[in-house]
Amino acid sequence: MMTDSIPRRVRVGLLAGACLYVLGSLASAQAETLDFRQAVDVALKQNPDLMGVQAQMAQARAGINQAEGAKMPKITVSAGVTRTNDALNAFGIKLSQRQATFNDFGAGQFDPTNPNVLSVAPNSLNYPGSVNNFNTRIQAELPIYTGGKLQGYLQQARSMLMAAQAGDQAARQQIIYHALQAYDGVYTARAFKGVAAKALEAAQSQVKTVDSLFKQGVVIKSDLLSAQVRQEDVKLQQDQAADMEAQAMDALHVVLGVPLNQPITLGPEVMVTMPEGDPNAWVGQAMERNPKIQALQHQIAAAGGKIEVARADRYPQVGAMARFDTNDPNLGFESRSYTVGAQLNWTIFDGGVTRNAVDQAVAQRMELQAKLQSEQNQLGMQVQDSYRKAVDAANQVKTRELAVKQSEEAARIVSKRYADGVGTLVEVQGAQAQLDKARADLIMAKQQVNLQRAALRLAIGDLTLDATQPIKPVAQLATAQAVAAVSPSNP
Repeated sequence: MMTDSIPRRVRVGLLAGACLYVLGSLASAQAETLDFRQAVDVALKQNPDLMGVQAQMAQARAGINQAEGAKMPKITVSAGVTRTNDALNAFGIKLSQRQATFNDFGAGQFDPTNPNVLSVAPNSLNYPGSVNNFNTRIQAELPIYTGGKLQGYLQQARSMLMAAQAGDQAARQQIIYHALQAYDGVYTARAFKGVAAKALEAAQSQVKTVDSLFKQGVVIKSDLLSAQVRQEDVKLQQDQAADMEAQAMDALHVVLGVPLNQPITLGPEVMVTMPEGDPNAWVGQAMERNPKIQALQHQIAAAGGKIEVARADRYPQVGAMARFDTNDPNLGFESRSYTVGAQLNWTIFDGGVTRNAVDQAVAQRMELQAKLQSEQNQLGMQVQDSYRKAVDAANQVKTRELAVKQSEEAARIVSKRYADGVGTLVEVQGAQAQLDKARADLIMAKQQVNLQRAALRLAIGDLTLDATQPIKPVAQLATAQAVAAVSPSNP
């Protein structure tokens, strides 16, 4: 009754507005399509580990600039005002102002007729009045020889920058690997979901067949109950596969650094290619190209610079100085003077401080060298292990594909025998379970091919986007092959 009281034109307008609102909401909530390259780009822009490495590189660059700047003259400007009646300072200030007189020495109290005149203390010298001084100073200092300290600082800073750059490469390749794991994990979960769907289709067909045979009096009711139980189990597996897909999608959101509620539509599935070259040479390539190994090598070089800095305290430090001063009793720049000079400082004995600092720096470098040796040994084993697993996974794919074909044929034969009243339901369910397992094993083998190839490239140090290729869907591939078959170049 209430709607009848609203004019028809108004109702139409409200309905149109509601439709536009719904359509706008759907458009804003439309899932964003990301292929693997775009997904990696998103992860690289938002990954906090990469941001941390970028900060380390900025610190290293600042360290280089600081070490370079330490070799340049240091120029300081200062200004100050002083008022004092201290005898020594007051007389020194008057000299700096070039205003000292004979009266400042007590000339007015000098009496040549007094035989003890030289023992008389002049009041004007010992008890001067208050003196004001406005001092302005410009001073430049230049290190001439530091015993290798500045060169050590520069070596340390440059090596840390190269280590940070290698760490940046390592972080980027690690992000690509994690993105591949998450991206491929979604497709793997969807493949398991497809296996569960096929299993459910087979279970439903099985229930239909058994029910028909039961109504005909060919089988007993326990077969029908077993078939129905099998169908419910498969439904549960389908729910678990759906949960697996949701978890994999959540993991991808985390890797990309995007909100979990943001819809994402994945682009085509990707395949990682095997590295080029001789597998026997890959270990050597990994030692040269792996960014983690490179980072450790640069850290060792930086530790060598730290040793040079510590050793520099054993040698003399030589520097030059130039100074310009003005001293004025009033606010001004009168009584100008300059000072130039050089200074040598050499610590002859410091209680073993320098020696222990050198020993500590040497021990730190030895620790890094031992860590590098351990990492190299593990890297060599990782390259060999990933290569063997990648080859084994590729061989397993061929074996699993054959197993799926054979299991499909076996399930077909057993189901036909059961429909003809020859076989048993146990045989049918066993054959179907074997087929489900073969399909699941094939999915796992395909996933392992990708992951092990990626792990191999990660160990070698060349896991880049160029190492991945999109996989065309089966339907698109079949269409492309059909077009190619009828094209003029393929009569």
